[in-house]
Amino acid sequence: MSTKIYLALFALAVSAFAIGTTEFVIIGLLQTVANDLGITITKAGTLVSGYAAAIAIGTPIVAALTGRLPKKGYLLFLMALFTAGNVLSALAGSYSLLMFSRVVTAVAHGVFFAVAATVAADMVPEDRKGTAISIMFTGLTVATILGVPFGTYIGQQFNWRLSFAAVAVLGLIGLLVVIFAVNKVSREGTSPTIGDVGRLAGNPRILLALLMTVAGFGGTFALFTYLSPILEEISGFSSDSISLLLLVYGIAVAVGNLAGGKLANGHPVKALRYVFLFQTAALLLQIWLLPGKHLSILSIILLGLFAFMMSAGVQTYVLMLAEKLVPSAKSVASALNISAFNIGIAAGSVLGGYAVDYMSYLDTAWIGAIMTAAAMALALINYRLDRRQRLFD
Repeated sequence: MSTKIYLALFALAVSAFAIGTTEFVIIGLLQTVANDLGITITKAGTLVSGYAAAIAIGTPIVAALTGRLPKKGYLLFLMALFTAGNVLSALAGSYSLLMFSRVVTAVAHGVFFAVAATVAADMVPEDRKGTAISIMFTGLTVATILGVPFGTYIGQQFNWRLSFAAVAVLGLIGLLVVIFAVNKVSREGTSPTIGDVGRLAGNPRILLALLMTVAGFGGTFALFTYLSPILEEISGFSSDSISLLLLVYGIAVAVGNLAGGKLANGHPVKALRYVFLFQTAALLLQIWLLPGKHLSILSIILLGLFAFMMSAGVQTYVLMLAEKLVPSAKSVASALNISAFNIGIAAGSVLGGYAVDYMSYLDTAWIGAIMTAAAMALALINYRLDRRQRLFD
């Protein structure tokens, strides 16, 4: 890839960094936000699942309705909306207003990723699409390394509102970088429609791929949503240590994401079978590792390594399927997969919350493992169907 393409992908990654920070920083601040707004920790958890649900519902609809817009200008508008949503979060004085601001931000988040993924994939040859998408998603993973721990530190040491104000500044930086680094993107020959959403969702092959995404991300977030209180209550770390532990987690996430991008350059779902297998094993190990303070460091590394290794693979796979089966709706397919990411996040957060309320923190591990095992089964089915139908070489 040329330097110019790398710069454009870097610009998208900078925006993804801001977006990833605002989605996940709330996880390290759940207790702080709950105490300040006078709500339970489980209700505070709905700020995670509600954000994910807003992306899941709003992304494909908005993407289809706005498919005719010039992509670069649209990316800039979405980053402006994202920034405004975070300003509102910083000013929110109640749970209702905070949830509303999160919903506004979430829709901008989802559509940005859907459009940016297609832009990134279209910049490079067929055999580099996985790498291009993983570079863009690296912004999301770097957010877990730097953005989330730093935002958590600000929120715990000063005020959680300052965390969202800082993310608003990051969003503005992302907007400026896209202005200068991303060239004008040509429109697609045919514009997506609302009908494309139904055609894609009604296609059994697309649906199987989307369900795989849902199950995979659900498995990650069943435990990750409550990782901060787990490290305090089960592993015995102080609240002051959480930012550093999230930094360790984020470094492992970045390594796993880049590895996943390279794996996705071939036949993505072929590699995903093994990714989900190892993720299932890593989640089950948490039952024994997390209660030990020293072993929990190993558990954090294992969790991070496989948490998002699937990202580039599932996104690339859905785009590849759409190009073969519903070629007029590639951008909508990207949007639907972003929705699937977040349906999984919402489902995992809700199931994890059920475990926290009615069982124990450690039960989030086996609940997550069941979901990733289901994703592995779906990867096996998808791979066999691809071979039978000879969709890819």
